[in-house]
Amino acid sequence: MSSVDVIAESRGVKGWYANIMSAGWAVPAFVIVWLCIVVVPLLIMVYFSFLDMKNYQVYYEDPSFKTWWTMIDTGRWVAVVRTLRITATLTVIQLLIAFPFALWLAKGCQSKGVKASLITLLTIPFFLDASSRIIVWRPILGTNGIINTVLMDLGVINQPMEWMLFSEFAVHFGMLAPYFPTMVFPIFLVLTLIDDEYIQASRDLGASPGQTLLHVILPLALPGIVAGIVFTMVPLMAAFVEPGMLGGGFVNLLGDSIEAALRNLKYPTAAALSTLVMILLAVLLVLLVISSRRRGPLGEIFRTMKR
Repeated sequence: MSSVDVIAESRGVKGWYANIMSAGWAVPAFVIVWLCIVVVPLLIMVYFSFLDMKNYQVYYEDPSFKTWWTMIDTGRWVAVVRTLRITATLTVIQLLIAFPFALWLAKGCQSKGVKASLITLLTIPFFLDASSRIIVWRPILGTNGIINTVLMDLGVINQPMEWMLFSEFAVHFGMLAPYFPTMVFPIFLVLTLIDDEYIQASRDLGASPGQTLLHVILPLALPGIVAGIVFTMVPLMAAFVEPGMLGGGFVNLLGDSIEAALRNLKYPTAAALSTLVMILLAVLLVLLVISSRRRGPLGEIFRTMKR
C-alpha cells in the first residue's frame, strides 16, 4: 500500500469518526450501553443485599435490612476494619517504593534495552495466575522454610520465626509484588510526559534536587500518582487469594468473606459485602479527589505538561 493510499484511508477513518460523533445518537447510545452493562448490574447487586435466603432459595418478597444486621452481629465489621488498614498500608508502601523506581525508569535510565526489559518484567504478574505467584512464598517463609533454616544454621536465631507465615506480615509481603506494576505504570507514563526543560530550568534557577522534586516533579506527576493509587487500592480491597494462602485463615479480608459467601450459596450476604466494598471505595475515591484538587484540576496539570 502506497503512502497516498495510507493518507486517504486515514482521512476516510477520520471522516467516518467525525460523522459518527456529529450524529445526535452516538453519545446517548454509549450512555445507554454503559448503563446496561455496568450500572444496572450494580443496582441489582445492591437490591440483592436486601433480600433473604431460605433453603438455598432467594426470596424476593419483603426486602429488609436483615442481611446487613446479620453482618454486624457476626462480627464481619472486623474484616472491614482489617481490610481498610491493610489496603491503606499496602498502598502507601507501594507508592513509596514505586515512585522512586518510576522516576528513575522515566528520567534516570538511559539504556533503552534496560528500560524495555524492566517494563517487560513488570508485565509478568498480569500473565500469571494469582495462586501460582503466591504459593512459592509458603516454602520460603514457613517455619521449615529457606529463610528460617538459613538463619538457624548461621546461629542468628534459636527457633523458627513463626510470624513470617500465616500472619498480616505474610499477607503484606505477598501482595507487594503482584500489585507493584499497577502503581508503577501510571506514574511512569506521566513522568515520561514531563518535559526535561522544566527540570533543567529548575536547576538553572538554583533549586536543589529536593526542591525540584517537591515543587516541579511531584505536582506534574500528580495525575499518575492518583491513578496509581486508584488502580492499586481497588484490587486490594477485593483481594482474597493472597490473604487466603498466606494468612492461613487468620487474616480474613472482605474478599475472603465474599468468596466464602458465594461458596456457601449465600448470595444476599455476598451482595451486601460487595456493596460495602463499593461504598468504601467510593468514599476513598471522593477523599482522594478532594485532596488532589487542592493543587488544582488534573486537566490543568496535563495541559501544563503539554506546553
